[in-house]
This record gives sequence, C-alpha cells and structure tokens, in this order.
Amino acid sequence: FSQHALLPRVSRKTVSGMKMVDGSVLSQAWDSYNVALAESPLLVKSVTAGVLLGAADLTGQSIERMQQNQQQISNNDDIDTGIDLARAARFAVFGLVLQAPWNHFYYLLLDGALPPTPEPFTTTTGIKVFIDQFIQAPIFTVLIFAFLGTLEGKSLDDVKQQLDEDYKDTMLANWKLWVPATAVNIAFCPPILRVLFLNIVFFAWSIFLSLKLNKSQATSES
Repeated sequence: FSQHALLPRVSRKTVSGMKMVDGSVLSQAWDSYNVALAESPLLVKSVTAGVLLGAADLTGQSIERMQQNQQQISNNDDIDTGIDLARAARFAVFGLVLQAPWNHFYYLLLDGALPPTPEPFTTTTGIKVFIDQFIQAPIFTVLIFAFLGTLEGKSLDDVKQQLDEDYKDTMLANWKLWVPATAVNIAFCPPILRVLFLNIVFFAWSIFLSLKLNKSQATSES
C-alpha cells in the first residue's frame, strides 16, 4: 500500500485549466494596464517607475547587506539587518517625479522630430540612439545626481564633489547597458510602451546607481 495513494490525483486537465486561469489573469492584467496607459499615460508611467525604482533600491540594499554581513561574520562582528526605507523612498520619488515624466516628454519630442520608421534598424534609429545616449543621457545623469543629492540633504558642493568622483565611471557603465537597450527600445517597442521598457531596464540600472552613489557616500563619511 503506497502513501501516494492517499494523495489527491491532479489530472492533466486540471493542471491545464490552472495554467489557462493563470494565463487569463495575466492577460487581463496586461489589457487593463494598456487601457490605463492609453487613458492616463503620464500617471501610469510615473507610478510604474516609482514602484520599480523603489524596489530596485531595496534590492540594492539587500545586496549591500549580504556583502557587509559576510565581512562582519568573518570579523565576528554583529550582523546588520536594517533597511533604509527613506533611501528607497527617495528612489521611488525620483522615478515618480523625475525619471518617468522626463522620459515621457523626451520621447514625445524625439518621436515628433524623428518619427518612428516601419523598419527597425534605419539611419533614423541610429540618429535617435546617438541623440539619446550622447546628448540626453549625459544631461539626465547630472540631473539624477543633483535630484537624489538634494533629497538626501546634500549641499551643491557635495553634489559637485560626487559628480567629480563618480560621473565618468557612471557614464561608462551607462553606455555599456543603455546603448544596446536604447537601440532595442527605439527599433522594436511601440512608442506608448517605450517608457515601460525603459523602466524595466532602469530597474537594473537603479540597483547600480543605488550601490554606486551610496558606496561613495559611505566612503566619504568614513
């Protein structure tokens, strides 16, 4: 007599039905998101960015804690398990107030000046990627440093010092990620979904920024 006989049998039909329900829920959620995006594009993009960037900073903090705790364990020090909610809130506000609105209006301007082409990879696509990464991105990166620094209560001199220390490395890392990501975004994403794609990639980029900016702050404080 096998114990497996006591377990309820799940038929292939039941499993298939569960998958259909899950797929249906996801499809309905996606449809609802697109309807909301069409009705209130700026609001939906901003809220999405705020949630993703706040979550990105929390992820960055978790990575920091793992690295610090490994070092503390090796030194027999007390383990720090705290989470800086104010820091995560700053990144969420950055996404809500600056990142999404900036890119919403920027892409409207860019697509208005250089309309999307039917073919993905064209001269127009190349020009738009160049404008995005070598004109827009350097300016926006300065704004990121200034905005987050202001939310942290840093002075203008502190922000300038952080730019002197981290701007070059940040831009080099930016181009490694964002040149190909921007090419894919402009070539393949419908204009209405471009900021959503950007927000998803920005999740990973925000983890880098969170670690980079706060590592520099910890170094200067020590």
